[in-house]
Amino acid sequence: MVIVLGIETSCDETGVGVVRTDGGTATLLADAVASSVDEHARFGGVVPEVASRAHLQAMVPTVHRALATAGVAARDVDAVAVTAGPGLTGALLVGVAAAKAYAAAWDVPLYGVNHLAAHVAVDTLQHGPLPPCLALLVSGGHSSLLDVPDVGGPVTPLGATIDDAAGEAFDKIARLLGLPFPGGPHVDRVARDGDPRAVAFPRGLTGPRDAPFDFSFSGLKTAVARHVEALERAGTPIPVADVAASFQEAVADVLTAKAVRAARERGMETLLLGGGVAANSRLRAMAQERCDAVGIALRVPRPGLCTDNGAMVAALGAHLLAAGATPSAFDLPADSSLPVTEVLVGPVRS
Repeated sequence: MVIVLGIETSCDETGVGVVRTDGGTATLLADAVASSVDEHARFGGVVPEVASRAHLQAMVPTVHRALATAGVAARDVDAVAVTAGPGLTGALLVGVAAAKAYAAAWDVPLYGVNHLAAHVAVDTLQHGPLPPCLALLVSGGHSSLLDVPDVGGPVTPLGATIDDAAGEAFDKIARLLGLPFPGGPHVDRVARDGDPRAVAFPRGLTGPRDAPFDFSFSGLKTAVARHVEALERAGTPIPVADVAASFQEAVADVLTAKAVRAARERGMETLLLGGGVAANSRLRAMAQERCDAVGIALRVPRPGLCTDNGAMVAALGAHLLAAGATPSAFDLPADSSLPVTEVLVGPVRS
């Protein structure tokens, strides 16, 4: 039995999770999160310097809260895992520095891990061992399709966003419609009262000559903006619910169509949906409908595990520890543009 503490500070959430593994079964003991979202709301988006300062203030109290919730002492921790990238540089540095300090003080191995790979690993805390799968990871900074043969092992990127990520587009459209930040939950809420067929917004990169597994939401964002501007010029009230529902439908349509197509072409029997936007109700429902139609098993963590959290980092760290992976060196860097193919960062050189 081993206990891993995970630290996540890639954006605006200070997450600390504690995971216990026993005989290959991972159990979540604690998932403490301190969010600075309210501090960013007045700016309409995440301010990196504000996020970094918030992490500095929240780190130690959040670690203490996670340990207390888990009912374990510092001496019980067998390893520390931390998000080393990708993410905001300053925010990542806070988490990496804290993880190094705790690992050194407790004399335990340190694992610097990839944020996207952690979004895959977190599903094992809810649904158990994960078979080879096609992962669709959708968040404020990423929209990625990954071939994942094994949790904690090498992954093959199949596609990614070439401009705005889906979550970023949600935030921008929410601001356009006068909805609060962060935009995703508010667009989802408002869209439930709207008609998803009210406006035929474009589906980016879906033509026969387009990259089959890449994403683009910049054109969709512009189309929504022009539609709203046209209504304003005409003096017509903006049907916020219909616009939100139509926009959300376009995003979910593209994401799920490409994910299911990729899974079928790669011969994958399981599709994993992860990342903060995976909490969106329409995306989850459409993914389920399309997976059911072609006999693909869909796995989606509960919404609290989709958003950034320390539990996902601890889960990945536990998998790496159980697999006998070489720990990271204590000169582990924070890499804001860490490629998804690098699951474990900076192993100790033999």
